[in-house]
Amino acid sequence: MATENDTNTQRPAAPKRVVGRFAPTPSGRMHLGNVASCLVAWLSARAAGGRMVLRIEDLDPRAQSREAARLIMDDLHWLGLDWDEGPFWQSERGEVYEAALERLGGSGIGAGRSGLRLTYPCFCTRSELHAASAPHASDGTYVYAGTCRGLSRDEAERKAAARPPATRLRVPAPGGPADVIGFRDLAFGEERESLSRECGDFLVRRSDGVVAYQLAVVVDDAEMGVTQVVRGRDLLGSVARQMYLQRLLGYDHPSYGHVPLLVAPDGRRLSKREHDLDLGALREHFSGPEPLLGAIANHLGLAEAGEPVSADELVGRFSWETIARHREDIVVDDGFLPR
Repeated sequence: MATENDTNTQRPAAPKRVVGRFAPTPSGRMHLGNVASCLVAWLSARAAGGRMVLRIEDLDPRAQSREAARLIMDDLHWLGLDWDEGPFWQSERGEVYEAALERLGGSGIGAGRSGLRLTYPCFCTRSELHAASAPHASDGTYVYAGTCRGLSRDEAERKAAARPPATRLRVPAPGGPADVIGFRDLAFGEERESLSRECGDFLVRRSDGVVAYQLAVVVDDAEMGVTQVVRGRDLLGSVARQMYLQRLLGYDHPSYGHVPLLVAPDGRRLSKREHDLDLGALREHFSGPEPLLGAIANHLGLAEAGEPVSADELVGRFSWETIARHREDIVVDDGFLPR
């Protein structure tokens, strides 16, 4: 993270009512890692007397299963994690994202010709990006080298005849006052990132036309009144990009809290491919959610070892100070869950 003085640090504002959110992708059944982040998001909102929004992040055509979404909602109910608004479906919000893209500069071959004129078409393939000897961003993606940033309109039109472009958003010049964005994470404390050095110009629309995650979640959080974003710490590196987009689009900054990941003994992050740890298998083994929630809460400092506990019982125990003291990734080994 950058160390220079930062004029873009998120400053404390007047307290707002906490509005948190669940934002699952319906690509499969929830697993223990999803449960952990949803639990902390729910506890943070409920402990503050706040509300929860449910948003189904189904923009990607490969993750638009209504049946998978139904199972996720059923799992949340089984866990005792309720919500006050939604579900909202990203796949039904295309016009909202298009309006935001126009404000930034447009997309596709016409990028950079409207609004703030900060977008441009990008023709780099995934293999070209992977082949480039570029540094890695904090979330593991490549820092974009700006290959297509200076294309002329004629060059872009020639390239577009061969393949459709993605759309990238220009970040501020290195060393300038707008380049470094800082914020205070509820669990990880003060964070700073140089957009130019640790991110580079980033995608706001993919070449297949799908709006990029970073833009969609910023628009949705703002329009749904979300004031607190809680998620896994693997997304900590997304905050600077999202705050930059919020600034450009005139949105308020929510607060951010990132929670530890649940990982296998070899350090691999749990995924929906780990079917033995998904809610389908676990609900067949356990008659209620209390043993699962208790195991997760124990590693977060909110319950004693072996203590079964409900979500409601954890509300009075929750604090971000406790989560911050237990922010190391959680290893799920053979003894993690009760037999």
